[in-house]
Amino acid sequence: MDKALLEAAVRRSAHHRKAVDWQRKMSDHIAYALLVYTGLQIFVTMGALDTNHGSILPYFGLVLLVAAIIPGCRLFEKRWERLAASDAPPERLAPLFTRDRLILWAAAIGLPFLVTGMIKGLLLLF
Repeated sequence: MDKALLEAAVRRSAHHRKAVDWQRKMSDHIAYALLVYTGLQIFVTMGALDTNHGSILPYFGLVLLVAAIIPGCRLFEKRWERLAASDAPPERLAPLFTRDRLILWAAAIGLPFLVTGMIKGLLLLF
């Protein structure tokens, strides 16, 4: 009887403990990082390319830069789909999640400034 009660308590405890959904967490970070990247890309790049010529070319470039980041983000999502399906223990996935999250956010914040710096450098050369 005691053994049955103990097993039932363990099952209830395990049931109440929610497993970490790594795939969903990474997907959320990717969505927010894309928003931050796009916002920074718009304000930083367009501010640097502020011309009075009325050309639509910078806007096409902006669309291309935003579209170029999407395949990289999709790779992150596919990686975490595979890792979540692998049933790896959370202790093994936590450091991988932290590393991928740092890479994602460094790219989302750093790339707009890097691209703007490259554009300004090219404009100085030509």
